[in-house]
Amino acid sequence: MSDLPRVELTADAADLVRRLREKHGPLMFHQSGGCCDGSAPMCYQRGEFRTGASDLLLESLDVEGLGEPVEFWISRSQYELWSHTRLIVDVVSGRGGGFSLEAPEGVRFLIRSRVPGS
Repeated sequence: MSDLPRVELTADAADLVRRLREKHGPLMFHQSGGCCDGSAPMCYQRGEFRTGASDLLLESLDVEGLGEPVEFWISRSQYELWSHTRLIVDVVSGRGGGFSLEAPEGVRFLIRSRVPGS
């Protein structure tokens, strides 16, 4: 793959991350391979979700105005399925996973993907 990051945020997602950072402190994402909201990355206070040997740190996102990176973790099984794609974190209206910090905002994070070169 090229020098492009494996994960990027849309402008709307970056704005939401900045708002959530103001309310909750440093943040992290975890992308599971779960069935129910498997395409929705979950946003937590950094360290609130315990990663383990079955997780990979895919990217440390540099979000303008935060002062620290936002780590993006993914389960190994999900990474194996999506390893050929570039992940784009977007935000859409509607409620997502109840444990993700954006849930009370009436929006949810969503993964979109793009095959590099397309």
